[in-house]
Amino acid sequence: MRTLQFWFEFGSTYSYPAAARIEALASGVAIEWKPFLLGPIFKSQGWNDSPFNIYPVKGRYMWRDLERLCAKYGLPLKRPTQFPRNGLLAARVACLIAREAWGPDFVRAVYFANFGEDRDIAHPGTIAAILTALGQPSAELIARAEVAENKERLRLQTEQAVELGVFGAPTFIVDGEMFWGHDRLEDALAWSVPSSSPSGVCR
Repeated sequence: MRTLQFWFEFGSTYSYPAAARIEALASGVAIEWKPFLLGPIFKSQGWNDSPFNIYPVKGRYMWRDLERLCAKYGLPLKRPTQFPRNGLLAARVACLIAREAWGPDFVRAVYFANFGEDRDIAHPGTIAAILTALGQPSAELIARAEVAENKERLRLQTEQAVELGVFGAPTFIVDGEMFWGHDRLEDALAWSVPSSSPSGVCR
């Protein structure tokens, strides 16, 4: 079975529909859920904010585009009163539970809270409520997420994203082949299925 790495950031708007849709589409493909932080990557490019805020015209297009996508896929959308929100704690928890069967449910719930309900995912109480709703020991998991070893895990994972050439979210990687953006989700999944390209060159 091929593996698809799904690199996502909790402040990323387009990662929201990607996280909501990927499992239903990925029949026969193993998904590695890879949380990382865009802040250090943006900083290395000289940005101190989301490019959607730095370039207002781009931002206005993005929000309208997201409205269309959410309507298309039946996803709730309530534009966050703060954008981007700090997803550091959520990312640390996602790193901690990456191998748990309920991990994707947590990721989707955080995105839903941020972009579907305008809840502050930077607040530990929000993350605790999400974990509790999933039947998990919230206080224990948050404490474990904040230990030095797990903080380092997220830092190293962000460094790995940089080494792979990841510059935005969502990004999908299959056998070293990178696909950037929600609109490349289907292409990434198609690439993960062994086949021949139209030119006859096998991949």
